[in-house]
Amino acid sequence: MNTGFLVKKSGLLTLIQDAGRFGFHCLGLSTGGPVDPLAFHWANRLCDNNLVASALEVSVGGLVLEAKAATRIAVCGADMPLTINHRPKSLWQSHPVQPGDQVGLGFAREGVRSYLAVAGGFDIPGIFGSTATVVRESIGGLNGDKLQPGDFLPCAETQHTGCLILPKGYRPVYGHHAILRVIPGYQQHDFSHSQQRRFFSSEYRISHHSDRMGYRLEGPEISPGIDGILSEGICLGAIQVPPDGQPIVLMNDRQTIGGYPKLGSVLSLDLGQLSQLKAGDKVTFNPITVEDAHNIRHLAVSYFDQIKPVRC
Repeated sequence: MNTGFLVKKSGLLTLIQDAGRFGFHCLGLSTGGPVDPLAFHWANRLCDNNLVASALEVSVGGLVLEAKAATRIAVCGADMPLTINHRPKSLWQSHPVQPGDQVGLGFAREGVRSYLAVAGGFDIPGIFGSTATVVRESIGGLNGDKLQPGDFLPCAETQHTGCLILPKGYRPVYGHHAILRVIPGYQQHDFSHSQQRRFFSSEYRISHHSDRMGYRLEGPEISPGIDGILSEGICLGAIQVPPDGQPIVLMNDRQTIGGYPKLGSVLSLDLGQLSQLKAGDKVTFNPITVEDAHNIRHLAVSYFDQIKPVRC
């Protein structure tokens, strides 16, 4: 396919992502996928795509593409200035592009990551059932790596059928603090009541050593009553406590097994807010039950389905 987008500037970290690579933890392969699924899904929905179509996850910004196809694009997520042919365009809205157009994403003013979707999705071959890029494993995307200048992103041409916009009242707000809901796990009893109270009553800062694998936190030390456990599978959002007592929230590119005690797991819906925080931003934690988590999840899915984008 010779229609698509040519990468002129790749930005700090731009990755091809779909919904993720599931069912291969037994082979040691991480899930990958978008760290802010809500923004990812809206970018695809505004292009009339399947919600899991391959799109670009743009971290921090600095991406420049040249269109080689007539199609539509949408950018959702962090407040990155979007331009088409150097003219400002709105986020959370689809826009037509023509061959020769230059699409640019500046550097984020609020938030960290945005998602750029194209009508029909980027036509990238999947590996182990997914196009999700996990750089640490050199798998997915284009050659298992972040985008580079000169890369070509194939996509089909589409007829212009009008644009869609998500009204402002329905868009997430990215700030500098997030309250993360936590489902305590079976290892919570390895932490004394005083250590659990300390964790849930404290404020933590996002460390500079945070990425798609895990968000390291800085704040009051937490001491489990055991030194370690046998390595076991790790779920998305697990809160590990290594020997230095500084919790780590594990993200999409986490290792598949680990041997640090875990306080519980952050509700998956809240990880998108965490992924939009910069180093130095702050988080606090609130415990919830498994039943709460199921109810919150069902309500969020229902709410997303009920929101109707508006025709431009």
